[in-house]
Amino acid sequence: MKSFNLCILLSLAVTVYCVPISQITVEDELLAESYLKNFFNLTQETGPVARGGISQVSEKLSEMQRFFGLQITGMLDAETVEIMKKPRCGVPDGKIAHFSTYGSTLKWEKHSLTYRIENYTPDMSMSEVDDSIEKALQVWAKVTPLRFTRIYSGTADIMISFGRQSHGDGYPFDGPDGTLAHAFAPSSGIGGDAHFDEDETFTFRSNTGYVLFIVAAHEFGHSLGLAHSEDPGALMHPVYSFRNPDTFVLPQDDVNGIQSLYGPNSDEDSNEPGPTHPTTPNACDSTMVLDAVATLRGEMFFFKDSFFWRNYPQSTTPQQSLITNFWPSAPVNIDAAYESRQSDRVMLFKGRKVWAFSGYNVVRGYPKELTSVGLPRSVEKVDAALYDEETRKTLFFVGKHYYSYDEAKGTMDQGFPKLVEQTFSGLTTKVTAAFQYRSFTYIYSGPYMFEYSLSGRLYRMLGNDYFLHCTNF
Repeated sequence: MKSFNLCILLSLAVTVYCVPISQITVEDELLAESYLKNFFNLTQETGPVARGGISQVSEKLSEMQRFFGLQITGMLDAETVEIMKKPRCGVPDGKIAHFSTYGSTLKWEKHSLTYRIENYTPDMSMSEVDDSIEKALQVWAKVTPLRFTRIYSGTADIMISFGRQSHGDGYPFDGPDGTLAHAFAPSSGIGGDAHFDEDETFTFRSNTGYVLFIVAAHEFGHSLGLAHSEDPGALMHPVYSFRNPDTFVLPQDDVNGIQSLYGPNSDEDSNEPGPTHPTTPNACDSTMVLDAVATLRGEMFFFKDSFFWRNYPQSTTPQQSLITNFWPSAPVNIDAAYESRQSDRVMLFKGRKVWAFSGYNVVRGYPKELTSVGLPRSVEKVDAALYDEETRKTLFFVGKHYYSYDEAKGTMDQGFPKLVEQTFSGLTTKVTAAFQYRSFTYIYSGPYMFEYSLSGRLYRMLGNDYFLHCTNF
């Protein structure tokens, strides 16, 4: 029986306001032992892993923590267990890197590949499935010399099918959620084939199920020879992330990976500017300018491009996630954000619009114009926003000025706008983000953060990564 590589894509069950595990249980220790054996090649029999003292266990825990960007302790802690409990891909994580491949021997030696759709899911129309599959393959064709041709009979290089439970390849699906699909690395026979779990709800565009285009594009990456990436923004990251198919552009990490196997698309016109492939922001980038910062039920959220870092009191390492993993209908590359204490909502600003979210969902009637929060029509965008604990007002920063808004009354305070420097001494440059935390006001301007008392007295200037706990090791 020939050997092959199997990759399984799993859903990421996210909870907006989850609390980390408070203590390590015996069940957690058993989970950790199984996890390290399955995904990090632990071979030693262990016993209670939380107690440490066993070199290989500590080594594998450190390896796993490094891969997921956790604090490296070599000990089983709450954050590590939380990651272990998330649904995930069934293949080992292997080396700690961004894009990775199965090796130069596991790729197609030709550039013209065929595909065949053997059956369809009843969740979508046949035309929607056809369109999703074709566009998912074109994601890779756009950046490589690979070209895909559909056939309707016989054996194709990439055979595509929907099935449930045991479906004939020795790797049964597990019912709703969990495992969404799997695909085999390039080789003869079953190599390159992609199977989708029929117990899932696949959709064409909606975020109420799993978007087939996104799942398929990930799986076809494996069909072409890519393994998983530890970059949370990469398409080849092992967990499912909702992305809008109409605006999706292959991230740079995936471009680097697939071009390392096949090279670039030689048909592209070098004189025509192509799309900008997004990169994942790095908390250790001292020049990074954050888009927005907000508190939310005791946690801190730091926004940049399509991502945010979430920092909660029980954690020592902020977790990075796509904005749309939490708020699927939210805008990205936002201008400002704050927590509305009056309505217990998250408010996100972009351009002349403001979005309000309650839990995962956008509040009915939003997005609204900036005038809905009392700002004059002349304001084209908000640079930053914060809730002021002392005055119980919301401050909106616009250029060199700021406004004070009374949410309880739904009116803007008299005497505003005021110059930012008038209240926040020494701050003469543009405000790019702002929030309050533990009785201090933090105002960002470019890559720097200024710490003020609630009365506006400047204490110190810090780097923008002060709360992000840079995790480059």
